[in-house]
Amino acid sequence: MGVGDICSREVVCIDRVESVAKAAQLMRQHHVGSVVVVEEAAGARTPIGMLTDRDIVVAVVAVGLDPDVVAAGDIMSDELLSVHEDTGIAETTELMRVRGVRRIPVTSSRGSLIGIVAADDVQSLLAEEMSALASIGERAQRRECGFRKAAS
Repeated sequence: MGVGDICSREVVCIDRVESVAKAAQLMRQHHVGSVVVVEEAAGARTPIGMLTDRDIVVAVVAVGLDPDVVAAGDIMSDELLSVHEDTGIAETTELMRVRGVRRIPVTSSRGSLIGIVAADDVQSLLAEEMSALASIGERAQRRECGFRKAAS
């Protein structure tokens, strides 16, 4: 299973020249803690950075800058980690762990943005898988009891 199978296809994006205030408004409107900073060309959005609510607090609010003047591109994390939609869940999880990030943009083979995967998405998938594994033992016990009753 590739990360493209579990990523959210609804991604909140912003252009690098938009203000930090606009980014904060988008985060509030969509109830998210980050936006993907993109460049748009020929109808495709290419991720170039991430901007988090923490970035806004630390780089703008805490130092008294005007969020209406500071551009998203000025404070975004520009060492962007992204993964291809066919990248495996285990590999994506390891990249998140090594880089210390909770969200990663997911791209197509052409590098255009198709989604975003969060640590919560991976946790949900793993919880479902663990639940399925747990139910195997219960089913095996019921099956065995059924065989015993039939044999008696």
